[in-house]
Amino acid sequence: MIELSPKTVKFISEHRNDDIRVLALKAKNYPDIDINEAVKQISGRQIAEKKIPSWAEQENIIYPKHLSMEQCSSEITAQYKASLVSGETFADLTAGFGVDFYFISRQFNHAYYVERQEELCEIAKHNFKVLGANHIEFCNTDGVDFLDHMNTVDCIFIDPARRDSNGGKTVAISDCEPDICKLEKRLIEKGRTVLIKLSPMLDIHNALKELTHINDIHIVSVNNECKELVIRMTKHSEPDNNIADKAEICCKQFVNNAIPQEFRFTYSEEKNTEIRYTDTIGEYLYEPGAAILKAGPFKLLSARYGVDKLHPNSHLYTSNEVVDFPGRRFKVIEVSTFGKKELKAFLKDLEKANITIRNFPCSVDELRKKLKLKEGGDTYIFATTLNNSNKVLIKCRSVKSFIP
Repeated sequence: MIELSPKTVKFISEHRNDDIRVLALKAKNYPDIDINEAVKQISGRQIAEKKIPSWAEQENIIYPKHLSMEQCSSEITAQYKASLVSGETFADLTAGFGVDFYFISRQFNHAYYVERQEELCEIAKHNFKVLGANHIEFCNTDGVDFLDHMNTVDCIFIDPARRDSNGGKTVAISDCEPDICKLEKRLIEKGRTVLIKLSPMLDIHNALKELTHINDIHIVSVNNECKELVIRMTKHSEPDNNIADKAEICCKQFVNNAIPQEFRFTYSEEKNTEIRYTDTIGEYLYEPGAAILKAGPFKLLSARYGVDKLHPNSHLYTSNEVVDFPGRRFKVIEVSTFGKKELKAFLKDLEKANITIRNFPCSVDELRKKLKLKEGGDTYIFATTLNNSNKVLIKCRSVKSFIP
């Protein structure tokens, strides 16, 4: 376990908001301080202030190396996973720094923290004592070995490593370590419910093909960035090879302090839904949130919210009346094609704008250069393609900031 001298602890507290790069360069100025450890702790606390705020408030929390901090869940996503399960007993087979473990374990009376890295185990023992979590059994061992010998529990959580032997990121289930496809049978034998945290880059349809006991899949985004893909498995009477159509997909979108947006569906519903496309732009424009873009219920969005889709590949929607759409909403100001006169009028008095590309044959940087616009401001421009194949620019403002 890391032992910090009183001087180092005081130094960390006094410099908690400093630039760690500057501190590292001034190491010679602090001969009585373990500067390397101090910098690691200051860096960890600065990350925790944004990622795990309730832990950052605790002065005595010990932080691991940067990679562990980079890979750990945020408090908001950990709390969401915790809301999916409860019971008497819980085992986290890849507990790591322990953010997911801590929040999920509070839903259970007894919890097994399983981690093969001794240093992380020691850090967790210290931190959970600081946090007052006294219902934990620590197991410094490999998660798969523990799985083979453990008793049945109400819930198993596993977060397989998503980096290959060369440090590159992997996205396929079979490329992760351990391989969940090979473990599926053993997992559902030992856990009444199994939660699997996977890369947000994973192909959902492949997951539905490779695993046969999926109950539902949760796609979680924070501030319009897709953060996690969580699979919940339960033991069905028999493996279900048609699970791809039956499994419920839940898109959960957290945006600042607003009430989270949620959209639930099955791919069977999506397949059987009619959609409306349009050649014209209405009074309002809608862009689905990151979790929904990942899941792809594009026909259902049109049907449930009464909005028209601009093009099969554009993933933008429009209506004449504003609706409570699960994503960003905009009031349309003006629409322009790329005719010289029309474009000149469209850009008049406009110096900067936020540009988004959707199904359009150039990049944001290329378009910004062509339009001679700086980045920023309250104006948004969407470059996209309509159902009639026309390329257009849509000038709009966020509904929240728009004043009629």
